[in-house]
Formats: sequence, structure tokens, C-alpha cells
Amino acid sequence: MPAPLENIRILDMSRVLAGPWAGQLLGDYGADVVKIERPGCGDDTRHWGPPWLAGAEEVSAYFLSANRNKRSVTVDIAVEAGQALIRDLAKQADVLLENYTVGTLTRFDLGPDQLLKLNPGLVYCSISGFGQTGSRANDPGYDAMIQASAGLMSVTGPPPGTGGPQKVGVAISDIMAGMYATTAILAALNARAMSGRGQHIDVPLYDSQVAWLANQNMNFLIGGIAPGRMGTAHPNLVPYQTFETRDGDLMLTVGNDRQFASCCNALDLQELANDPRFITMSLRILNREALIPQMQSRLRERDTSDWLRVLLLNGVPAGPVNDIAEVLTNEYAVERRLVRSILNSDDIPVPTVSNPVEFSDTPVRYERSPPALGEHTDEVLQEWLGYSDAKIRSLRQDGVI
Repeated sequence: MPAPLENIRILDMSRVLAGPWAGQLLGDYGADVVKIERPGCGDDTRHWGPPWLAGAEEVSAYFLSANRNKRSVTVDIAVEAGQALIRDLAKQADVLLENYTVGTLTRFDLGPDQLLKLNPGLVYCSISGFGQTGSRANDPGYDAMIQASAGLMSVTGPPPGTGGPQKVGVAISDIMAGMYATTAILAALNARAMSGRGQHIDVPLYDSQVAWLANQNMNFLIGGIAPGRMGTAHPNLVPYQTFETRDGDLMLTVGNDRQFASCCNALDLQELANDPRFITMSLRILNREALIPQMQSRLRERDTSDWLRVLLLNGVPAGPVNDIAEVLTNEYAVERRLVRSILNSDDIPVPTVSNPVEFSDTPVRYERSPPALGEHTDEVLQEWLGYSDAKIRSLRQDGVI
């Protein structure tokens, strides 16, 4: 059965995380993703270890997380012959994905206007810290600073007076920009199918971070008060937070009044369900400080596993606070095949976390492990461009590839 994007060629000139994450998703869906890397060193994240995957080429776990289902081609774009090679590849591509500093590729005659003249059907996607235009277009953008300056850290961490702002434990600003880029690319490909024309897509990390603050944005726009840090609590739902138990913690996520009544029944706190201060969600939000200590006192009386069993029997959403080792090795991980392995060119199994999407007719591909640096240079130049062995040898001798 063909993959959804089997007919699409992606020229991935991105590095680190946001762009590579988008490229990996497109590769999972069957696109032929060719990752362009600098000869001799490649993507910065190849060297962001430990931990390392041992083999002929030692490679970091970080790089492995975002680069499956790609082929690696090394090209030095600082030289004219390398720039010409990229132009040749772009003529054959459906999508070009890049996250260089704004203006860098244009200086090499590889910018969107220049390449769209060569290939009018090209979808050219640029990911940057602050977008391609505006007063901050030339500013660098890294995930942690985006989390801080674009609002996420203002609502992440313990309440004021009990600790400072915190970043999320993964580079979520990068990841979400990559997700926005992926959906934008798919939309642009569909637009091209109707119009025959490609286009330039501008995906800023900062704007993406602002966009997905979701209800917290609207809480300010409608309520006029900037949301603050609440630990694990929720601004619009109560009780919806972690609670200490006798032997650990659990996450209780009560989403409506019916679930609250069921929760009170499970905890043998029926008097709370009938308390006029707590009958509706709006009232529970207003009286949060009176409700939560009573629930916390009760939950400390038994172990997490005991409470989870009782809560789930009563239809109350709740879960343990698992670490990543538990998440990736428990019975549910095995049942859902959350971890798979792909053999690399050294016949070493490389673990990978599954794409969460399941298609009924066009399955996600797990065909290529993250590539060794330049592993597919000759192969791609022959397939995409029809270059001869002699021409490839000449490019290599000149340091172009």
C-alpha cells in the first residue's frame, strides 16, 4: 500500500529541532526526505551527547530523535558549486524546508524568490525565531528564550512566592513550530494541486509559541487579567491538578460537574458534592482554596494505586505521574508499540518512538534509521539528478560534497 506522501520530494536544509521535526513527520508519511548537511560536521545535534549510539559513527540520542526516514547528503553551500548543486536539487523538489538566519540563503541565490523562479511549483518553508519580516527578523531564536519571551514560562512553574518560572522539559517551542510547519506544507501542497503554483511559508517560533497558548490567551483577551503560574492546577477547571497520596502523587482531571460528583463519591467526600460552594465548575474556581485542602487531606490517606482503582471505577479521569522509563517500558507501551527499532547501515538496531498517527489504508513508514553523515550523497545525486560517477567524484575531490 503506498504511503500518503510517497510522490513528494523534500529538500530538508534545516538543522537542530523545529525543521528536522517537520521533515521527520513528512518522512513518516512516505515523502522522500533528503537532509542537506555540512560536510565533515553535519547537523549540530549529531554532537549533542551523551548519550550516544555507538557504531562506525558515534551519534547523539538528540539527533536520533528527529531524523528518521531521511537520507543524508553533504553539500558545502558556502562555495558556488555547492550552491549550484542545491539549485539543481531544488528544481526536482516539491518542498524546501530551511531554518537559516533570515537572508542567509538569499545571499547565496537560494532564497524563496530565486528558487521559485527556477521551480514555480516549489513549496519553500522557512522557520526562524521571529519571522522573515519585522523589527526582530534578524534576532536569533532558541527554544528556551522563546518559551520565556513568548509567554509560556509565565504560566509554567509553581505559584509566585513558592518558586520561579520554569521551562517545559522538552523543547516544545521548537516542536510546535515544526508541527505548524508540517500542516502548512501539507496545505500548500494541496493549494498547488489546485493552482499549480508553489509559495513561500513563513513560520516563526515566537508567533507559533504565542498561537498555541490557547485558552490562556483568551483568558487574558476576555478577562483582562494576565494568567500566572499555578503549578499543576488549571485556570478554568477545578479540581484539575496533582495531589499527594500516601506513597506518591496522582493527577486528578475533573472536567465537569458530573465527574466532580463521581469524584466525591469515590473519595467518600459526598458532603463536598452537596456543598453550595462547589456545586458548579464556576463556583469551584471561585472557591478553589476552600476545596483543594479538603481533597488533599483525604488523598494522603491511601496509596496512589488504591485511589486510581477507585477513581477509574467511578469514571473519574485520573492517572499516575510516570517517569519516561515507565512510559516507554510498561505493558501499555508494548501493547501500542510505542517503541520500535530500525536497523541502521551498521546493522545496529536504533530505537525510535512511534509516530502516534494510525492510518487505516496508508500506514506510517519506519524504513530508514537516522542516517550517517553523507550516507546517501551518491545515491541521491544519481537518483534525483542523474549525475555520473565521474561527476560525483569530481565534486568530492573539490570539497563540494
